[in-house]
Amino acid sequence: MQLNQLKLTSRRKKKKRIGRGGKKGTYSGRGVKGQKSRAGTHKEPSIRPLIKKFPKLSGVRSRQLAKKIENVNLEILEKRFEEGEIVSPKTLLEKSLVSSRWGKLPIVKILGGGDIKKALLFKNCQFSAAAREKIKKAKGKIEN
Repeated sequence: MQLNQLKLTSRRKKKKRIGRGGKKGTYSGRGVKGQKSRAGTHKEPSIRPLIKKFPKLSGVRSRQLAKKIENVNLEILEKRFEEGEIVSPKTLLEKSLVSSRWGKLPIVKILGGGDIKKALLFKNCQFSAAAREKIKKAKGKIEN
């Protein structure tokens, strides 16, 4: 007798076909319940794919940050400064009338709000037309 001549004496048991849906299958390796076990569901992606979808601006790393202009009215200078004092971004920062940005002196613009009677010396500031006129009337000096 040889191997190819052997015959089974009992019927062979059918293998259970799982994970095909319906009542005969089971969970297809997806676990039991929840969003990930359902067909056709899509979980929301993490933040990285969302960032990659947004348009990028060219040169974004090398572009300078917008310079903030600090506005100061003449009435504040009248109260805080004495006759003949120098008004510059540095002195305004020391008197806490303006704030620095990233450790640098801000650009200061003097506006014509209020009146000024003291003769002050202005350095490295920008001026509105009304402020320039009022400073000249008060015999103040403007230097750049």
